[in-house]
Amino acid sequence: MAMTLRLDPAETEALRRRAEIEHCSMQDVARQAVRDYIERTPRDDLINAVMDSELPRYAEALEHLGR
Repeated sequence: MAMTLRLDPAETEALRRRAEIEHCSMQDVARQAVRDYIERTPRDDLINAVMDSELPRYAEALEHLGR
């Protein structure tokens, strides 16, 4: 699926330089960045969800351990 990505001039230049350094296209660099973000984000969300649900459950025990 095609899409349009609008970047400001500084972002465009940084992307261009990165693509040049890596000897690939700006599109390849942007697609890899999106893949990295998608891969990383679910883990962060899962950790936050577990912490939100489990910390209250063990709050009393954690408080006693902290003494």
